[in-house]
Amino acid sequence: MLSEVKKPYVIYMAEIIYSYVSIEKNKYPNIDTKEAINKFMETKEFIKLSSGALHDEWFGELKKNAYIDKDAGSKIPEETIRLLEIQRDMTIKHLIKIPKLYETKDNTLIEASNRAYQFLWRMCESYELWCKETRQSEQLLLNITD
Repeated sequence: MLSEVKKPYVIYMAEIIYSYVSIEKNKYPNIDTKEAINKFMETKEFIKLSSGALHDEWFGELKKNAYIDKDAGSKIPEETIRLLEIQRDMTIKHLIKIPKLYETKDNTLIEASNRAYQFLWRMCESYELWCKETRQSEQLLLNITD
């Protein structure tokens, strides 16, 4: 019998990003994962993520519950909270939103947008790797790590 796998807190945002990119891919079945990530970057959910609002909402919920993990019933360590704050700050830094960051001659992403794209790709990849490592790969839709 497999014991239930406890999801690390740092993987929560990767899972959310993965879900949003998967939603975009499902809306447009003929696009590849790269295009789905780019479409996600045009959503209001991306704006919440890139501004830190998504993390802040999560932190608000954790604070309201006295940083008690609902599933485990135990207090989330302060070190974990600090790590999540660093994750929020790095997310904001990597996903800084600058409008219309495309080269005009060939419509390719320029550096800041490319950095955001790479960050989102790595978050999705991290989530897939975690799912595979914990034998939960039935949830995978993007097949980034294949």
